[in-house]
Amino acid sequence: MTPDIHIAVVDDEADITQLLAAYLRSHGYRVSELHRGHALMQLMPVDPPALVLLDLGLPGEDGFAIARKLREHWQCGLVIVTGRGDAVDKVVGLEVGADDYVTKPFELRELLARIKAVLRRTGAAAVPVPAAETSPRRHRFAGWEIDTAARRLTTSEGSEVALTGGEFDLLMAFVRHAGRVLSRDFLLEQTRGREAAPFDRTIDVQVGRLRKKLEVDVDAPQIIKSVRGAGYILVPPVTLA
Repeated sequence: MTPDIHIAVVDDEADITQLLAAYLRSHGYRVSELHRGHALMQLMPVDPPALVLLDLGLPGEDGFAIARKLREHWQCGLVIVTGRGDAVDKVVGLEVGADDYVTKPFELRELLARIKAVLRRTGAAAVPVPAAETSPRRHRFAGWEIDTAARRLTTSEGSEVALTGGEFDLLMAFVRHAGRVLSRDFLLEQTRGREAAPFDRTIDVQVGRLRKKLEVDVDAPQIIKSVRGAGYILVPPVTLA
């Protein structure tokens, strides 16, 4: 049982929040049922959840804006649970920092497995986004530097390049396995805690967006290269500072 792990369910449909809350409580989680984004923002500083299940279709509110605001101020698990199954919505959801994206209708056991996977990666407590630490561990490659404590990417001149949560996690997967060919399934498991479904192009989309931020020429990438039929590889050596 996990009585100390707090999950917030944010959905304007009371039957959905009640269903999810009852199911999660039966598995030992502490659950807050919320119906508006502003209620979530009020909850965060008072009783921050370790993970948020967020519906995008809240009336009068932009679910993506809520997710973006959550990511700007808090480090916690974020799973979008929505009826909007369009591929573009899914990509945008991952770009604003969601750890996973689940479409309705969903199977409760699968959702629980995804929640557990996110909690394994993010931890069981939400914390404010930290300021830069005095002596964080840093990784350097090809003129770039990653501050893992502050989750920041900077150029050799010190200019920060904004990354979404998904992009940062993907880059760290490459950095930790520099010089190795990584399959799409491996990268998806490392960043999303799940296996790829048929025709799932999530990793390809994320790699493409990372290349736009890292590469001098995205049409001839030198940092993250494709390996035909196998996946991707981070080519430059990585050093620790």
